[in-house]
Amino acid sequence: MMSANYISTLMLSSSLRSSITNNQAALSKASTEATTGRFADVGLELGATTGGDVTLRADWSFADQLIDTNELVSGRLDVTQNRITQLGTTATDFLKDLIAARSTDNGGRIVLPPASANLQDLIGALNVSYNGSYLFSGVNTANMPVTAYATGSASKNQVDADFLATFGFSQSSGSVASITPAQMQTFLNTTFDAEFASPAWNTNWSTATDQVMQSRISTTEIADTSVSANQTGFRKLAEAYTMMADLGNAKLSQETFQVVVDKAISLVGGAITDLATLGGSVGTVQQRIDSATDKLKTQQDILNNQIVGMEKVDPTEASVRVNTLQTQIQTALALTSQLQKISLINYL
Repeated sequence: MMSANYISTLMLSSSLRSSITNNQAALSKASTEATTGRFADVGLELGATTGGDVTLRADWSFADQLIDTNELVSGRLDVTQNRITQLGTTATDFLKDLIAARSTDNGGRIVLPPASANLQDLIGALNVSYNGSYLFSGVNTANMPVTAYATGSASKNQVDADFLATFGFSQSSGSVASITPAQMQTFLNTTFDAEFASPAWNTNWSTATDQVMQSRISTTEIADTSVSANQTGFRKLAEAYTMMADLGNAKLSQETFQVVVDKAISLVGGAITDLATLGGSVGTVQQRIDSATDKLKTQQDILNNQIVGMEKVDPTEASVRVNTLQTQIQTALALTSQLQKISLINYL
C-alpha cells in the first residue's frame, strides 16, 4: 500500500525561517571568534575545564591591579624623594651660613632671613599632596600634617610662652641682650628641646601619625610606602630653623648667640644625616617596587599565554564558517522569497 506525503509552502517557509534564525546566531558566534581569536562562549566550549580558565583570568586581573597600584605608589614616592632631597640641599646650604655666622659679629642678622624662609619651606614641603592625599601625614592622609608657624599658631604661641616663662620678657625685648650663655644653653637643652619631642610636637606642630602607609607591591610583598612628618630629621630642622629665626638672635650678646648657633649646627648636621638615611630607605622601596612590577608583568605574560592557549580558536576555520553561514543564509532568504511568490491564484 502506498502513502503520499504532503508538503505545503507554509511548512517550507517555516523551515527556512528557522534555518535562517539558527544560522544567524551561528554567524554571530563565528564572526566574534574570527575577530577576537577566542571562543565566543568560553564556558560552553571548555566545559569542565572552565574553572581553570577563570582562575587564570583572576590571577591576571590581580596582577594588573597590583601594577596599577605600584604606578600610583611610585608617583607618590617620587615626589616624597624629591622633597627629602630638596630639604637636604637647603639644610646643607644653611649649615654653611651657620658656620659663617658663628664667627661674625651680629651674625644673627645674617642667619635670620634664611632661617625664617627655610622654616616655611620645610612646612610647605611636608604639607605636599599627591592625588588629593598628603604624603607626609602617615595614615592620616586626609589632613595637612604640619601647622604653619605664624602669629596665633599653636607652635608660635608655645615658643613665645616658653621664652617669656624662662626669661621674663619676649624675644623682641631689649632685655634679650642680658641673657647669659649658660641660661640660653639650659633653655635650649630642656624647655625648647621638649617642644620638638612628643607629646608637644604632636600637640602644637604635627597631626601626622608615626604609622606610615603600607601597600601590597606584589603577591607576596608588603612595603612601607610613605614617610611621616614626625621623622627625627624633620623635627631637628624645624627646631634649628625656629631657634635661629625666633629667639631674638639679633639682640643677643655674641657669646650667647654662639651658643644658639652651636646648637643649630649640631641639629642641622644631624638632620642632614637623618635625611640621607631616610632618602636611602625610600630609594630601597622604589627599587623593590620597580622589581616587583617587572616580575608582575612577566607573570602576566605567562598567564596570558596560558589563557590564550585555552580560549583560542583557529581564525582561518572561523572565517570559513562565517563565509559558509553567510552563503546559507543568502540561499535561504532567496528560497523564502521564491516561496512567497507561489500562490494558488496563479493556477486558477
